[in-house]
Amino acid sequence: MLHPRLTTLCALAALAMAGAPIVASAQQAPSSEWFVPPGQQRPASAPPSRSAPRPAPQPMAGGGGLGQEGLGGDDQQPPISPQQLQMRMPPPPAVPPVAKGSPTPAAIIGILSVPDVLRISTAYQQGDKELAARRQKLNEDAQKEQVALRDLGQAFANDRPKMTPEQIRNKERELQDRVNESRRKFGERNRIIQEAGQYVMMQIDRTLEQVAQQVALSRGVNLVLNRAQILGTTADFDLTPQVAEVLNQVLPSVLVPPDGVSPTSMAPFADPAQTGSGLIAAPLPQAAPPVAPTPPVAAPPVASAPPAAVASAPSAPAAKPTQKH
Repeated sequence: MLHPRLTTLCALAALAMAGAPIVASAQQAPSSEWFVPPGQQRPASAPPSRSAPRPAPQPMAGGGGLGQEGLGGDDQQPPISPQQLQMRMPPPPAVPPVAKGSPTPAAIIGILSVPDVLRISTAYQQGDKELAARRQKLNEDAQKEQVALRDLGQAFANDRPKMTPEQIRNKERELQDRVNESRRKFGERNRIIQEAGQYVMMQIDRTLEQVAQQVALSRGVNLVLNRAQILGTTADFDLTPQVAEVLNQVLPSVLVPPDGVSPTSMAPFADPAQTGSGLIAAPLPQAAPPVAPTPPVAAPPVASAPPAAVASAPSAPAAKPTQKH
């Protein structure tokens, strides 16, 4: 039977979860349900919903708590209500009438599914494969370390009757240091993998937005909505296939930090084709090229002209990004 102080070794079992799939931290950047191509004005975003105010804590019955007298005890005044504050507010300023301006243009709507674009994206697929291998390796190493610590604890329990009190204390301290170091090491590796996923998604996101804007302009669309928020539509409104096609031309691969290296410790990217030290070569994402204009979505379907030629980048493994919804 292991000594009770050795139960701290069981904490390493959580290390097996260190390689769990990356959850959007970023996720990361706020996902918008629409965007307006350049030259159009974004409407004001809806104000965030306010949660109900939390009730004020009630004083403990019986009194006599530590420091209760200093906090006011039962004589504490209730918080002031919004009605009382409104009575003490100054008069509101007069709002003059606003001069009549030009009306907003008629909405020409396009539908885009970002998850479907990412599933078709070669850069996203390569990133998924690269980071999946790193997470698998992390899980395997964590399991090996867990077995090694369990064996050390068992050996210590067997040798404990033969040890002096000083030797027991030193051995317990040594095992505890090993557990703490394992926690730190595997936690650091998991954090770096998550940062690599965010780094990859940032490269895809910035190019995807430019490509979607160019495709929308080529179709005469001035308002793009997320398909996840649409109950039903027809293929004439769907921009997803064309956006995915242009994205693969502009960004066939992404730059992935070397395994074990945080993106924040990398030098600024200056050379368009940097290799060495395990760095996967890939050029910086190029600006999305203008897409040949096609009739608006409201008109009868007409074959679209092929997008303008763009410079392609060499294919390279990438990292597992978090899929946007």
